[in-house]
Amino acid sequence: MKRRTFLAGSAAVMTAPVLGAFAADNLRTSVRDAYVYTYPMVKNYLTLYQYALEPGGEQYKGPLNTMVNVARVYTPEDTAVITPNSDTPYSFVVLDLRTEPMVVSLPKIEKERYYSMQLVDLYTNNVDYLGTRIDGNDGGNFLVAGPGWKGEVPKGIKRVIHLPTSLGLGLIRTQLFSTADLDKVKQIQANYKTQPLSAYAGSPAPTAAPSLDWPPISESLMSSNYWSLAAFLLQFAPPWPGDEPMRAALDRIGVKPNTAWPDKNMSADTVKVIKDASIAALAEIRGASGKLTDSSKLFGTPEQMKGQYLVRAVAAHGGIYGNTVQESLYVIYPVDENKRLLDGKSHQYTLTFAADALPPVDAFWSLTMYSKPQQLLVDNPIDRYLINSAMLPDLKKDSKGQITLYLQHESPGAEHESNWLPAPASAFYAVLRLYLPKPEALQGKWHAPAIRAEAPV
Repeated sequence: MKRRTFLAGSAAVMTAPVLGAFAADNLRTSVRDAYVYTYPMVKNYLTLYQYALEPGGEQYKGPLNTMVNVARVYTPEDTAVITPNSDTPYSFVVLDLRTEPMVVSLPKIEKERYYSMQLVDLYTNNVDYLGTRIDGNDGGNFLVAGPGWKGEVPKGIKRVIHLPTSLGLGLIRTQLFSTADLDKVKQIQANYKTQPLSAYAGSPAPTAAPSLDWPPISESLMSSNYWSLAAFLLQFAPPWPGDEPMRAALDRIGVKPNTAWPDKNMSADTVKVIKDASIAALAEIRGASGKLTDSSKLFGTPEQMKGQYLVRAVAAHGGIYGNTVQESLYVIYPVDENKRLLDGKSHQYTLTFAADALPPVDAFWSLTMYSKPQQLLVDNPIDRYLINSAMLPDLKKDSKGQITLYLQHESPGAEHESNWLPAPASAFYAVLRLYLPKPEALQGKWHAPAIRAEAPV
């Protein structure tokens, strides 16, 4: 009974002309919960919109439900996704599953090459993967359905994947061995296909879902129009079991599916409290994101991420679309061995792998450089954004077989330039990725070396 009374009282503050201290505190708590819950959706929509809903935009890839290949690795000019990798040319499909499922077709490829399709729902959960780790490299046809779909599965479908949201993203990574290998990757990408289920099965197409006015979004609109964007997105994302308290928090601050915010009857006092509390919630997410050191528990399936709302928000802010740990383990380097923030303006750094302690993987590993606070690849005179295992034959070793990488702004000199990963003359962080990490990495038996600060600049 007391719980019902509190909820009723909380809803009542929406139209009260003046908020008391107790009511304002309760409202701020609701805002914080609602913001943390919806942040991954809004951050996700920023990318989905730029990729598929903003023709003419700098990051536009192609229409909804259309496979688009980027036949190159990412560079500093690619800004729609933070902390991108630059090892694997990407292919994308922004999924709108409101009308019917989509059939994804992958080709058969050689056994030694890694490829995967990461299927991400609107909440940013990694619902499933297609490709090397789960399905092998023989390819096949896969049916991707939205929430509630219970239709007939036609012949020739290898697996069915159910996304719990009707908007989502399919992200394919195709391993590139070297620049000379790019034409082969292009051939593989040309055989990635998506088509509606009805087209695949040769059956009549269902009635199309209603057309929508997709609201524009940008980094600035994420701030000024956040709650209207969140309200719009709720219509595509049925609550996951256990989300009821978060949905109640949204209701208490007047955020309802596909409705404008704020409601015309909401008091100015209430609006101000909600906006101020939203700023505080974002600061909490940013603060937690800055302390990340590994990804082992940041990304996962809806079941694995159930109830972990802050973790999911931090992951979306720090590196959206990160892989589930079995697919790729990320070691994040924000500080040196003495816990000091990395800064290419003040120091030069090294990272040394012992001869018998290279990252243990079944696919490949890479170390990538990122600028702060932009969280993007670093422009540099040699166009090198990472050092990876494919480069091992060209990396210099010392008399003990150790490999020392140089993380600094200026070249370490011709003798060491093969091992140079250029840093900005400013704050930065690095990410070590292990694709298909071996058990010793997953079980903590292998430990990544620390970054060491060498001579100050």
